[in-house]
Amino acid sequence: MRYFKDCKTIEEVKARYKVLAKQHHPDCGGDTATMQEINTEYSFACAKILKGENLTDEETSDQMRMSEEYRQVIEKIINLPGIIIEIVGMWIWVTGNTRPVKQQLKEAGLFFAHKKVAWYYRAEEYKTKGGKKTLDEIREKYGSETVSPWKRQRSKVLQ
Repeated sequence: MRYFKDCKTIEEVKARYKVLAKQHHPDCGGDTATMQEINTEYSFACAKILKGENLTDEETSDQMRMSEEYRQVIEKIINLPGIIIEIVGMWIWVTGNTRPVKQQLKEAGLFFAHKKVAWYYRAEEYKTKGGKKTLDEIREKYGSETVSPWKRQRSKVLQ
């Protein structure tokens, strides 16, 4: 492993991935091949750490698949203007000015929750019947992490 060899926890792997993505993502001036290599290593690093947490092979495989699946969904929508992306439990919730980008959200696999006035994505195993809780109640129960778009770092050239 080249990019994640010193990481000991999932949190370290995720933090390292964010730093690497800011440096190497094609939208930030990086190249696709390097980003693909980072993505592959990210999945293996997560699996390696999860395996050390005494998960079965099936549980480790599920965690790897979900990690990759969720990452792909977020990559499809991360640069859409005016939206707020949150990870709440095992679901991705999207709020903000979503009307102008609703087609892109649908194409990325998200669904609209009319009662919550928000878009969401979840893996098939987390499918539930329409819950009665508000999005704020769900955030309070599971916690929430906002996902920010990676901004291009521009360097000034002195002449």
